[in-house]
Amino acid sequence: MEFDFIIIGAGSAGCVLANRLSADPSHRVLLIEAGPEDKAWSIKIPAACLVNLNSTRHNWAFEGEPEPELNNRRVKHDRGKTLGGSSSINGMVYIRGHALDYDGWQQAGCDGWSYADVLPYFKKMENYSAGGDDYRGGDGPLKVKRPDASNPIFSTFVKAGEEAGYPVTDDINGYRQEGFGRLDRSTYRGQRWSASRAYLDPARKRRNLTIITRAQVNKITITNGRATGVDYTVSGRTVHATATRDVILSAGAVGSPQLLMLSGIGPGSHLHDHGIEVLHDLPGVGANLQDHPDYVMKFECKKPVSIWPQTRFFGRIAAGVQWLLSGTGVCASNQFDVVACIRSGPGVPFPDLQYTISPIAVDGESWQPLPMHAFQIHLGLMRAHSRGTIRLRDAEPSSPPLIQVNYLQDPRDRELMHKGIRYIRELVEQPSFRDLCGEEIFPGAHIHSEADIDESLNAEATTQWHLSGTAKMGAATNRDAVVDSKGRVHGIEGLRVVDASIMPMVTNGNTNSPTLMMAEKLSDAILGNAPLPRNDIEVWQNPDYETCQR
Repeated sequence: MEFDFIIIGAGSAGCVLANRLSADPSHRVLLIEAGPEDKAWSIKIPAACLVNLNSTRHNWAFEGEPEPELNNRRVKHDRGKTLGGSSSINGMVYIRGHALDYDGWQQAGCDGWSYADVLPYFKKMENYSAGGDDYRGGDGPLKVKRPDASNPIFSTFVKAGEEAGYPVTDDINGYRQEGFGRLDRSTYRGQRWSASRAYLDPARKRRNLTIITRAQVNKITITNGRATGVDYTVSGRTVHATATRDVILSAGAVGSPQLLMLSGIGPGSHLHDHGIEVLHDLPGVGANLQDHPDYVMKFECKKPVSIWPQTRFFGRIAAGVQWLLSGTGVCASNQFDVVACIRSGPGVPFPDLQYTISPIAVDGESWQPLPMHAFQIHLGLMRAHSRGTIRLRDAEPSSPPLIQVNYLQDPRDRELMHKGIRYIRELVEQPSFRDLCGEEIFPGAHIHSEADIDESLNAEATTQWHLSGTAKMGAATNRDAVVDSKGRVHGIEGLRVVDASIMPMVTNGNTNSPTLMMAEKLSDAILGNAPLPRNDIEVWQNPDYETCQR
Protein backbone atom coordinates (compact mmCIF):
# COMPACT_ATOMS: atom_id res chain seq x y z
CA MET A 1 0.00 0.00 0.00
CA GLU A 2 2.62 2.52 -1.09
CA PHE A 3 1.68 5.30 -3.50
CA ASP A 4 3.16 8.50 -4.82
CA PHE A 5 -0.04 10.45 -4.20
CA ILE A 6 -2.93 9.76 -1.86
CA ILE A 7 -6.10 11.80 -2.51
CA ILE A 8 -8.66 11.90 0.29
CA GLY A 9 -12.13 12.52 -1.13
CA ALA A 10 -13.45 11.74 -4.62
CA GLY A 11 -15.54 14.89 -4.90
CA SER A 12 -15.21 17.51 -7.60
CA ALA A 13 -11.58 18.37 -6.83
CA GLY A 14 -10.55 14.79 -6.05
CA CYS A 15 -11.82 13.51 -9.41
CA VAL A 16 -9.84 16.16 -11.29
CA LEU A 17 -6.69 15.35 -9.31
CA ALA A 18 -7.08 11.60 -9.80
CA ASN A 19 -7.29 12.08 -13.56
CA ARG A 20 -4.45 14.56 -13.94
CA LEU A 21 -2.00 12.96 -11.51
CA SER A 22 -2.50 9.44 -12.91
CA ALA A 23 -2.07 10.57 -16.53
CA ASP A 24 1.64 9.80 -16.09
CA PRO A 25 1.78 5.98 -15.78
CA SER A 26 4.80 6.22 -13.48
CA HIS A 27 2.68 7.86 -10.77
CA ARG A 28 0.90 5.52 -8.36
CA VAL A 29 -2.29 7.24 -7.20
CA LEU A 30 -4.74 6.21 -4.49
CA LEU A 31 -8.18 7.85 -4.36
CA ILE A 32 -10.19 7.23 -1.17
CA GLU A 33 -13.92 8.00 -0.98
CA ALA A 34 -16.20 7.56 2.06
CA GLY A 35 -19.33 7.10 -0.02
CA PRO A 36 -20.45 4.48 -2.53
CA GLU A 37 -20.25 4.41 -6.33
CA ASP A 38 -22.31 6.92 -8.28
CA LYS A 39 -24.50 4.56 -10.31
CA ALA A 40 -27.95 5.43 -8.94
CA TRP A 41 -30.61 6.56 -11.44
CA SER A 42 -31.33 9.64 -9.32
CA ILE A 43 -27.81 10.91 -9.95
CA LYS A 44 -28.17 10.70 -13.72
CA ILE A 45 -31.51 12.52 -14.08
CA PRO A 46 -31.08 16.30 -13.67
CA ALA A 47 -34.62 16.88 -12.44
CA ALA A 48 -34.17 14.25 -9.71
CA CYS A 49 -31.71 16.28 -7.67
CA LEU A 50 -34.26 16.71 -4.87
CA VAL A 51 -34.40 12.93 -4.53
CA ASN A 52 -30.70 12.93 -3.65
CA LEU A 53 -31.09 15.81 -1.21
CA ASN A 54 -33.94 14.03 0.59
CA SER A 55 -31.84 10.88 1.03
CA THR A 56 -28.66 10.05 2.94
CA ARG A 57 -27.48 7.36 0.52
CA HIS A 58 -25.26 9.80 -1.37
CA ASN A 59 -25.57 12.76 0.98
CA TRP A 60 -23.83 13.52 4.27
CA ALA A 61 -26.84 15.70 5.21
CA PHE A 62 -24.95 17.35 8.05
CA GLU A 63 -27.10 19.03 10.67
CA GLY A 64 -25.71 22.43 11.56
CA GLU A 65 -25.58 23.93 15.00
CA PRO A 66 -28.39 26.27 16.09
CA GLU A 67 -28.05 29.53 14.15
CA PRO A 68 -28.46 32.46 16.58
CA GLU A 69 -29.78 34.90 13.97
CA LEU A 70 -32.18 32.36 12.45
CA ASN A 71 -34.32 31.64 15.52
CA ASN A 72 -31.75 29.02 16.55
CA ARG A 73 -32.83 26.84 13.65
CA ARG A 74 -30.53 24.00 12.61
CA VAL A 75 -29.77 24.25 8.90
CA LYS A 76 -29.17 21.02 6.99
CA HIS A 77 -25.95 21.07 4.98
CA ASP A 78 -26.21 18.67 2.07
CA ARG A 79 -22.80 17.46 0.85
CA GLY A 80 -22.08 14.74 -1.67
CA LYS A 81 -21.08 11.32 -0.33
CA THR A 82 -20.26 9.39 -3.49
CA LEU A 83 -17.88 9.50 -6.42
CA GLY A 84 -18.17 12.99 -7.81
CA GLY A 85 -19.04 14.38 -4.37
CA SER A 86 -21.43 17.30 -4.44
CA SER A 87 -21.24 17.48 -8.25
CA SER A 88 -23.23 14.22 -8.19
CA ILE A 89 -26.11 15.61 -6.12
CA ASN A 90 -26.08 19.39 -6.67
CA GLY A 91 -28.22 21.62 -8.89
CA MET A 92 -25.72 21.42 -11.79
CA VAL A 93 -25.43 25.22 -12.00
CA TYR A 94 -22.31 26.29 -13.87
CA ILE A 95 -21.15 29.82 -13.09
CA ARG A 96 -17.55 30.90 -12.67
CA GLY A 97 -17.91 34.01 -10.58
CA HIS A 98 -16.66 37.47 -11.49
CA ALA A 99 -13.16 38.31 -12.71
CA LEU A 100 -12.75 40.63 -9.72
CA ASP A 101 -13.30 37.68 -7.36
CA TYR A 102 -9.99 36.25 -8.49
CA ASP A 103 -8.20 39.58 -8.71
CA GLY A 104 -9.26 39.96 -5.08
CA TRP A 105 -7.62 36.65 -4.24
CA GLN A 106 -4.40 37.86 -5.83
CA GLN A 107 -4.54 41.10 -3.87
CA ALA A 108 -5.12 39.14 -0.66
CA GLY A 109 -1.77 37.40 -1.05
CA CYS A 110 -2.63 34.44 -3.28
CA ASP A 111 0.04 34.84 -5.93
CA GLY A 112 -0.90 33.46 -9.33
CA TRP A 113 -4.66 33.48 -8.74
CA SER A 114 -5.78 36.58 -10.63
CA TYR A 115 -8.45 36.24 -13.30
CA ALA A 116 -5.79 36.30 -16.00
CA ASP A 117 -4.16 33.32 -14.25
CA VAL A 118 -7.32 31.23 -13.77
CA LEU A 119 -9.12 31.89 -17.07
CA PRO A 120 -6.87 29.45 -19.01
CA TYR A 121 -7.85 26.69 -16.57
CA PHE A 122 -11.55 27.44 -16.89
CA LYS A 123 -11.13 27.14 -20.64
CA LYS A 124 -9.05 23.96 -20.31
CA MET A 125 -11.76 22.13 -18.39
CA GLU A 126 -14.79 23.24 -20.46
CA ASN A 127 -16.54 21.60 -23.37
CA TYR A 128 -19.14 24.29 -23.99
CA SER A 129 -22.16 23.45 -26.11
CA ALA A 130 -22.06 26.90 -27.74
CA GLY A 131 -18.42 26.39 -28.73
CA GLY A 132 -15.13 27.82 -27.56
CA ASP A 133 -14.06 31.44 -27.92
CA ASP A 134 -11.77 33.91 -26.17
CA TYR A 135 -13.57 33.26 -22.88
CA ARG A 136 -14.90 29.71 -23.21
CA GLY A 137 -13.36 26.28 -23.76
CA GLY A 138 -14.59 23.95 -26.48
CA ASP A 139 -12.81 20.64 -26.00
CA GLY A 140 -12.33 20.04 -22.25
CA PRO A 141 -13.67 17.07 -20.27
CA LEU A 142 -16.52 18.93 -18.54
CA LYS A 143 -19.66 19.15 -20.67
CA VAL A 144 -21.36 22.51 -20.15
CA LYS A 145 -24.75 23.16 -21.75
CA ARG A 146 -26.15 26.53 -22.71
CA PRO A 147 -29.89 26.16 -21.94
CA ASP A 148 -32.68 26.96 -24.36
CA ALA A 149 -34.61 28.99 -21.75
CA SER A 150 -37.79 28.45 -23.78
CA ASN A 151 -40.29 28.65 -20.92
CA PRO A 152 -42.08 32.05 -20.93
CA ILE A 153 -41.26 32.45 -17.25
CA PHE A 154 -37.55 32.55 -18.12
CA SER A 155 -37.85 34.98 -21.02
CA THR A 156 -40.15 37.23 -18.99
CA PHE A 157 -37.61 37.34 -16.14
CA VAL A 158 -34.84 38.55 -18.47
CA LYS A 159 -37.11 41.04 -20.24
CA ALA A 160 -38.30 42.46 -16.92
CA GLY A 161 -34.70 42.90 -15.83
CA GLU A 162 -34.05 44.93 -18.95
CA GLU A 163 -37.18 47.01 -18.32
CA ALA A 164 -35.97 47.68 -14.79
CA GLY A 165 -32.75 49.13 -16.18
CA TYR A 166 -30.36 46.23 -15.69
CA PRO A 167 -28.01 45.10 -18.46
CA VAL A 168 -28.67 41.90 -20.39
CA THR A 169 -25.64 39.73 -20.94
CA ASP A 170 -25.07 37.20 -23.70
CA ASP A 171 -22.76 35.07 -21.56
CA ILE A 172 -22.70 35.24 -17.78
CA ASN A 173 -19.37 33.35 -17.87
CA GLY A 174 -17.80 35.47 -20.58
CA TYR A 175 -17.13 39.16 -21.14
CA ARG A 176 -19.97 40.40 -18.92
CA GLN A 177 -21.17 38.69 -15.78
CA GLU A 178 -23.27 41.56 -14.47
CA GLY A 179 -26.85 41.53 -15.65
CA PHE A 180 -29.62 39.13 -16.67
CA GLY A 181 -28.90 36.16 -18.92
CA ARG A 182 -28.86 32.43 -19.43
CA LEU A 183 -27.43 30.18 -16.74
CA ASP A 184 -25.26 27.32 -17.99
CA ARG A 185 -25.48 23.87 -16.48
CA SER A 186 -23.25 20.79 -16.33
CA THR A 187 -25.40 18.32 -18.27
CA TYR A 188 -24.92 16.36 -21.48
CA ARG A 189 -27.56 14.65 -23.61
CA GLY A 190 -30.07 15.14 -20.84
CA GLN A 191 -27.92 13.63 -18.07
CA ARG A 192 -25.96 15.11 -15.18
CA TRP A 193 -22.31 15.53 -16.13
CA SER A 194 -20.58 15.29 -12.76
CA ALA A 195 -16.87 15.44 -12.04
CA SER A 196 -16.94 11.66 -11.83
CA ARG A 197 -18.35 11.41 -15.36
CA ALA A 198 -15.99 14.05 -16.72
CA TYR A 199 -12.72 13.11 -15.03
CA LEU A 200 -12.91 9.78 -13.23
CA ASP A 201 -14.63 7.61 -15.82
CA PRO A 202 -11.94 8.22 -18.48
CA ALA A 203 -9.21 7.31 -15.96
CA ARG A 204 -10.77 4.28 -14.27
CA LYS A 205 -8.96 1.67 -16.36
CA ARG A 206 -5.50 3.04 -15.63
CA ARG A 207 -3.46 0.46 -13.77
CA ASN A 208 -1.71 3.12 -11.71
CA LEU A 209 -4.98 4.50 -10.28
CA THR A 210 -6.57 2.73 -7.30
CA ILE A 211 -10.08 3.83 -6.27
CA ILE A 212 -11.46 2.72 -2.91
CA THR A 213 -15.05 3.53 -1.93
CA ARG A 214 -16.91 3.22 1.38
CA ALA A 215 -13.65 3.93 3.22
CA GLN A 216 -13.46 6.19 6.29
CA VAL A 217 -10.15 8.05 6.63
CA ASN A 218 -9.28 8.28 10.33
CA LYS A 219 -6.17 10.43 10.26
CA ILE A 220 -3.19 11.60 8.27
CA THR A 221 0.06 10.25 9.63
CA ILE A 222 2.71 12.90 10.29
CA THR A 223 6.36 11.97 10.84
CA ASN A 224 8.94 14.64 11.71
CA GLY A 225 6.77 17.39 10.28
CA ARG A 226 5.94 15.55 7.05
CA ALA A 227 2.74 13.81 5.94
CA THR A 228 3.68 10.22 5.23
CA GLY A 229 0.35 8.49 4.68
CA VAL A 230 -3.15 7.85 5.95
CA ASP A 231 -4.99 5.41 8.18
CA TYR A 232 -8.44 4.44 6.92
CA THR A 233 -11.11 1.87 7.70
CA VAL A 234 -12.78 -0.21 5.02
CA SER A 235 -14.98 -3.29 5.47
CA GLY A 236 -14.31 -3.23 9.20
CA ARG A 237 -10.52 -3.33 9.01
CA THR A 238 -7.99 -0.54 9.42
CA VAL A 239 -5.46 -0.04 6.66
CA HIS A 240 -2.38 2.15 6.45
CA ALA A 241 -1.30 3.56 3.10
CA THR A 242 1.99 5.38 2.55
CA ALA A 243 2.53 8.41 0.31
CA THR A 244 6.04 9.04 -1.00
CA ARG A 245 5.20 12.47 -2.46
CA ASP A 246 1.95 14.09 -1.29
CA VAL A 247 -1.14 13.45 0.77
CA ILE A 248 -3.87 15.64 -0.72
CA LEU A 249 -7.01 16.53 1.19
CA SER A 250 -10.03 17.02 -1.07
CA ALA A 251 -12.75 16.24 1.45
CA GLY A 252 -14.49 19.60 1.08
CA ALA A 253 -15.07 22.62 3.29
CA VAL A 254 -16.42 20.39 6.06
CA GLY A 255 -14.32 17.25 5.76
CA SER A 256 -10.90 18.75 5.07
CA PRO A 257 -10.63 20.92 8.21
CA GLN A 258 -12.15 18.11 10.26
CA LEU A 259 -9.48 15.67 9.13
CA LEU A 260 -6.68 18.19 9.63
CA MET A 261 -7.79 18.66 13.22
CA LEU A 262 -8.18 14.92 13.83
CA SER A 263 -4.59 14.59 12.62
CA GLY A 264 -3.24 17.17 15.08
CA ILE A 265 -3.18 20.20 12.76
CA GLY A 266 -5.35 23.13 13.79
CA PRO A 267 -6.10 25.53 16.63
CA GLY A 268 -4.06 24.15 19.51
CA SER A 269 -6.43 24.88 22.38
CA HIS A 270 -9.35 23.25 20.55
CA LEU A 271 -7.36 20.11 19.79
CA HIS A 272 -6.13 19.99 23.38
CA ASP A 273 -9.71 20.14 24.63
CA HIS A 274 -10.44 16.94 22.71
CA GLY A 275 -7.30 15.11 23.83
CA ILE A 276 -5.63 15.32 20.41
CA GLU A 277 -1.87 15.75 20.32
CA VAL A 278 -1.05 19.11 18.74
CA LEU A 279 1.46 18.46 15.97
CA HIS A 280 1.09 21.90 14.43
CA ASP A 281 -0.84 24.82 15.92
CA LEU A 282 -2.57 26.34 12.89
CA PRO A 283 -5.42 28.61 14.05
CA GLY A 284 -6.96 29.13 10.61
CA VAL A 285 -8.07 25.51 10.28
CA GLY A 286 -11.86 25.45 10.46
CA ALA A 287 -12.16 29.24 10.63
CA ASN A 288 -13.36 31.66 7.91
CA LEU A 289 -16.42 29.51 7.09
CA GLN A 290 -18.52 31.22 4.40
CA ASP A 291 -21.75 30.45 2.58
CA HIS A 292 -24.30 32.15 0.34
CA PRO A 293 -27.50 32.71 2.35
CA ASP A 294 -30.66 31.88 0.40
CA TYR A 295 -34.15 33.33 0.63
CA VAL A 296 -36.99 32.23 -1.66
CA MET A 297 -39.90 34.38 -2.80
CA LYS A 298 -42.91 32.67 -4.39
CA PHE A 299 -45.49 34.07 -6.79
CA GLU A 300 -48.71 32.93 -8.41
CA CYS A 301 -48.37 32.34 -12.16
CA LYS A 302 -51.45 33.68 -13.96
CA LYS A 303 -50.80 31.63 -17.10
CA PRO A 304 -50.57 27.80 -17.18
CA VAL A 305 -46.89 27.81 -18.15
CA SER A 306 -45.27 26.48 -14.97
CA ILE A 307 -44.09 22.86 -14.82
CA TRP A 308 -46.46 22.01 -11.97
CA PRO A 309 -48.56 19.62 -14.13
CA GLN A 310 -45.43 17.59 -14.94
CA THR A 311 -44.88 16.98 -11.22
CA ARG A 312 -48.24 15.24 -10.77
CA PHE A 313 -48.60 11.47 -11.14
CA PHE A 314 -49.38 11.11 -14.84
CA GLY A 315 -47.22 14.12 -15.70
CA ARG A 316 -44.24 12.49 -13.98
CA ILE A 317 -44.78 9.26 -15.90
CA ALA A 318 -44.94 11.07 -19.23
CA ALA A 319 -41.86 13.17 -18.42
CA GLY A 320 -39.93 10.06 -17.37
CA VAL A 321 -40.82 8.21 -20.55
CA GLN A 322 -39.73 11.19 -22.65
CA TRP A 323 -36.40 11.33 -20.83
CA LEU A 324 -35.81 7.59 -21.22
CA LEU A 325 -36.61 7.67 -24.94
CA SER A 326 -34.89 10.87 -25.97
CA GLY A 327 -33.06 12.43 -23.02
CA THR A 328 -35.19 15.55 -23.36
CA GLY A 329 -38.04 17.33 -21.61
CA VAL A 330 -38.54 18.46 -18.05
CA CYS A 331 -36.38 15.69 -16.58
CA ALA A 332 -33.35 16.79 -18.62
CA SER A 333 -33.21 20.21 -16.98
CA ASN A 334 -32.35 21.56 -13.55
CA GLN A 335 -35.05 24.22 -14.16
CA PHE A 336 -32.63 27.10 -13.61
CA ASP A 337 -32.21 28.38 -17.15
CA VAL A 338 -31.65 32.07 -16.40
CA VAL A 339 -29.94 34.14 -13.72
CA ALA A 340 -29.40 37.72 -12.65
CA CYS A 341 -26.14 38.91 -11.16
CA ILE A 342 -26.64 42.45 -9.86
CA ARG A 343 -25.03 44.97 -7.55
CA SER A 344 -26.76 45.93 -4.33
CA GLY A 345 -26.04 49.63 -4.58
CA PRO A 346 -23.81 52.46 -5.82
CA GLY A 347 -20.16 52.00 -4.95
CA VAL A 348 -20.36 48.20 -5.16
CA PRO A 349 -17.78 47.35 -7.86
CA PHE A 350 -19.25 44.05 -9.05
CA PRO A 351 -22.33 41.88 -8.40
CA ASP A 352 -23.07 40.78 -4.86
CA LEU A 353 -26.68 39.59 -5.29
CA GLN A 354 -27.80 36.64 -7.41
CA TYR A 355 -31.35 35.83 -8.52
CA THR A 356 -32.38 32.51 -10.01
CA ILE A 357 -35.95 31.82 -11.08
CA SER A 358 -37.61 28.42 -11.28
CA PRO A 359 -40.87 27.68 -13.19
CA ILE A 360 -42.36 25.97 -10.15
CA ALA A 361 -42.76 26.82 -6.46
CA VAL A 362 -42.16 24.31 -3.70
CA ASP A 363 -42.89 24.12 0.01
CA GLY A 364 -39.88 25.22 2.04
CA GLU A 365 -40.07 22.32 4.47
CA SER A 366 -41.07 19.29 2.38
CA TRP A 367 -39.89 20.56 -1.03
CA GLN A 368 -43.17 19.30 -2.44
CA PRO A 369 -44.59 21.41 -5.30
CA LEU A 370 -47.29 23.88 -4.39
CA PRO A 371 -50.55 22.57 -5.96
CA MET A 372 -50.90 25.45 -8.40
CA HIS A 373 -49.21 27.25 -11.26
CA ALA A 374 -46.49 29.28 -9.57
CA PHE A 375 -42.83 30.24 -9.77
CA GLN A 376 -40.17 31.16 -7.26
CA ILE A 377 -37.15 33.46 -7.23
CA HIS A 378 -34.11 32.63 -5.11
CA LEU A 379 -32.20 35.53 -3.59
CA GLY A 380 -28.57 34.69 -2.87
CA LEU A 381 -26.16 36.96 -1.01
CA MET A 382 -22.85 36.43 -2.77
CA ARG A 383 -20.42 38.23 -0.47
CA ALA A 384 -21.68 37.80 3.06
CA HIS A 385 -19.71 39.55 5.79
CA SER A 386 -20.55 36.96 8.46
CA ARG A 387 -18.07 34.17 9.20
CA GLY A 388 -18.47 30.82 10.90
CA THR A 389 -16.45 27.80 11.97
CA ILE A 390 -16.03 24.06 11.59
CA ARG A 391 -15.09 22.47 14.91
CA LEU A 392 -14.71 18.92 16.16
CA ARG A 393 -17.55 17.38 18.10
CA ASP A 394 -15.12 14.90 19.62
CA ALA A 395 -12.01 12.96 18.62
CA GLU A 396 -13.92 10.23 16.77
CA PRO A 397 -13.48 10.32 12.95
CA SER A 398 -17.02 9.00 12.45
CA SER A 399 -18.62 11.86 14.41
CA PRO A 400 -19.98 14.70 12.29
CA PRO A 401 -18.28 18.01 13.06
CA LEU A 402 -19.91 21.12 14.47
CA ILE A 403 -20.96 23.47 11.65
CA GLN A 404 -21.68 27.03 12.76
CA VAL A 405 -22.16 29.39 9.79
CA ASN A 406 -23.51 32.40 11.74
CA TYR A 407 -25.90 33.43 8.96
CA LEU A 408 -26.80 37.15 9.02
CA GLN A 409 -24.75 37.71 12.16
CA ASP A 410 -23.16 40.77 10.59
CA PRO A 411 -25.86 43.48 10.32
CA ARG A 412 -24.63 44.39 6.85
CA ASP A 413 -25.79 41.01 5.55
CA ARG A 414 -29.30 41.59 6.79
CA GLU A 415 -29.35 45.03 5.14
CA LEU A 416 -28.27 43.51 1.82
CA MET A 417 -30.96 40.83 2.00
CA HIS A 418 -33.56 43.57 2.58
CA LYS A 419 -32.35 45.30 -0.58
CA GLY A 420 -32.50 42.05 -2.53
CA ILE A 421 -36.13 41.48 -1.52
CA ARG A 422 -37.04 45.04 -2.49
CA TYR A 423 -35.42 44.67 -5.92
CA ILE A 424 -37.31 41.41 -6.59
CA ARG A 425 -40.61 43.08 -5.78
CA GLU A 426 -39.68 45.88 -8.15
CA LEU A 427 -38.76 43.34 -10.83
CA VAL A 428 -42.10 41.51 -10.82
CA GLU A 429 -43.91 44.82 -11.15
CA GLN A 430 -42.33 45.49 -14.55
CA PRO A 431 -44.63 45.52 -17.64
CA SER A 432 -43.42 42.10 -18.89
CA PHE A 433 -44.62 40.41 -15.70
CA ARG A 434 -48.03 42.12 -15.72
CA ASP A 435 -49.87 39.27 -17.48
CA LEU A 436 -47.82 36.51 -15.84
CA CYS A 437 -47.23 37.35 -12.19
CA GLY A 438 -50.12 37.19 -9.77
CA GLU A 439 -50.25 37.30 -6.00
CA GLU A 440 -47.07 37.16 -3.93
CA ILE A 441 -47.53 33.84 -2.16
CA PHE A 442 -44.48 34.14 0.07
CA PRO A 443 -43.60 36.06 2.10
CA GLY A 444 -46.76 37.93 1.07
CA ALA A 445 -47.46 41.56 0.31
CA HIS A 446 -48.38 42.15 3.96
CA ILE A 447 -44.76 41.42 4.95
CA HIS A 448 -43.40 44.85 4.24
CA SER A 449 -41.99 46.56 7.31
CA GLU A 450 -38.35 46.12 8.23
CA ALA A 451 -39.34 44.19 11.35
CA ASP A 452 -41.65 41.87 9.40
CA ILE A 453 -39.00 41.14 6.78
CA ASP A 454 -36.44 40.46 9.51
CA GLU A 455 -38.86 38.02 11.13
CA SER A 456 -39.35 36.25 7.80
CA LEU A 457 -35.60 36.06 7.19
CA ASN A 458 -35.11 34.60 10.66
CA ALA A 459 -37.71 31.93 9.95
CA GLU A 460 -36.91 31.06 6.33
CA ALA A 461 -33.36 32.06 5.26
CA THR A 462 -31.23 29.02 4.61
CA THR A 463 -28.17 27.77 2.73
CA GLN A 464 -27.28 27.68 -0.96
CA TRP A 465 -24.92 24.77 -0.14
CA HIS A 466 -21.77 26.76 -0.92
CA LEU A 467 -19.70 26.20 2.23
CA SER A 468 -16.13 27.31 1.67
CA GLY A 469 -13.06 29.02 3.10
CA THR A 470 -12.24 26.78 6.08
CA ALA A 471 -8.60 26.16 5.11
CA LYS A 472 -8.00 29.42 3.34
CA MET A 473 -5.17 30.15 0.98
CA GLY A 474 -2.72 32.93 1.83
CA ALA A 475 0.85 33.86 2.60
CA ALA A 476 2.70 32.22 5.48
CA THR A 477 2.78 35.62 7.20
CA ASN A 478 -1.04 35.58 7.33
CA ARG A 479 -1.86 34.04 10.69
CA ASP A 480 -5.27 32.86 9.46
CA ALA A 481 -3.99 31.20 6.27
CA VAL A 482 -3.79 27.40 6.15
CA VAL A 483 -2.27 26.73 2.71
CA ASP A 484 -0.04 28.63 0.31
CA SER A 485 -0.81 29.48 -3.31
CA LYS A 486 0.10 25.92 -4.34
CA GLY A 487 -2.20 24.27 -1.81
CA ARG A 488 0.62 23.27 0.55
CA VAL A 489 -0.29 23.30 4.24
CA HIS A 490 1.84 25.84 6.08
CA GLY A 491 4.33 24.14 8.37
CA ILE A 492 3.79 20.56 7.18
CA GLU A 493 5.66 19.03 4.26
CA GLY A 494 4.00 16.68 1.80
CA LEU A 495 0.46 17.76 2.70
CA ARG A 496 -1.89 19.80 0.50
CA VAL A 497 -5.52 20.83 0.49
CA VAL A 498 -7.33 21.15 -2.84
CA ASP A 499 -11.04 21.94 -2.65
CA ALA A 500 -13.44 24.81 -1.86
CA SER A 501 -12.07 25.07 1.67
CA ILE A 502 -8.99 26.94 0.40
CA MET A 503 -10.99 29.81 -1.12
CA PRO A 504 -9.92 32.94 0.77
CA MET A 505 -13.24 34.53 -0.23
CA VAL A 506 -16.19 32.68 -1.70
CA THR A 507 -16.81 33.46 -5.35
CA ASN A 508 -19.75 35.42 -6.73
CA GLY A 509 -21.88 32.46 -7.76
CA ASN A 510 -22.26 28.73 -7.25
CA THR A 511 -18.97 27.15 -6.20
CA ASN A 512 -18.68 23.95 -8.23
CA SER A 513 -17.13 25.47 -11.33
CA PRO A 514 -14.44 27.38 -9.36
CA THR A 515 -13.62 24.23 -7.37
CA LEU A 516 -12.99 22.26 -10.56
CA MET A 517 -10.83 25.09 -11.90
CA MET A 518 -8.78 25.19 -8.70
CA ALA A 519 -8.11 21.46 -8.93
CA GLU A 520 -7.03 21.81 -12.57
CA LYS A 521 -4.64 24.61 -11.69
CA LEU A 522 -3.22 22.92 -8.60
CA SER A 523 -2.71 19.67 -10.51
CA ASP A 524 -0.06 21.51 -12.49
CA ALA A 525 1.48 22.85 -9.28
CA ILE A 526 1.60 19.38 -7.73
CA LEU A 527 3.20 17.90 -10.84
CA GLY A 528 5.72 20.72 -11.04
CA ASN A 529 4.41 21.89 -14.41
CA ALA A 530 4.62 25.53 -15.41
CA PRO A 531 1.20 27.20 -15.08
CA LEU A 532 -0.72 27.83 -18.28
CA PRO A 533 0.11 31.21 -19.85
CA ARG A 534 -1.85 34.13 -18.43
CA ASN A 535 -4.74 35.46 -20.48
CA ASP A 536 -5.12 39.21 -19.92
CA ILE A 537 -8.49 39.79 -21.50
CA GLU A 538 -11.02 42.57 -21.06
CA VAL A 539 -14.08 42.04 -18.87
CA TRP A 540 -17.01 44.43 -18.44
CA GLN A 541 -17.49 46.55 -15.37
CA ASN A 542 -20.15 49.19 -15.14
CA PRO A 543 -18.27 52.46 -15.77
CA ASP A 544 -20.70 54.29 -13.47
CA TYR A 545 -20.71 51.76 -10.64
CA GLU A 546 -19.58 54.36 -8.10
CA THR A 547 -22.72 56.42 -8.59
CA CYS A 548 -25.41 53.96 -9.73
CA GLN A 549 -26.88 50.59 -8.74
CA ARG A 550 -27.69 49.46 -12.27
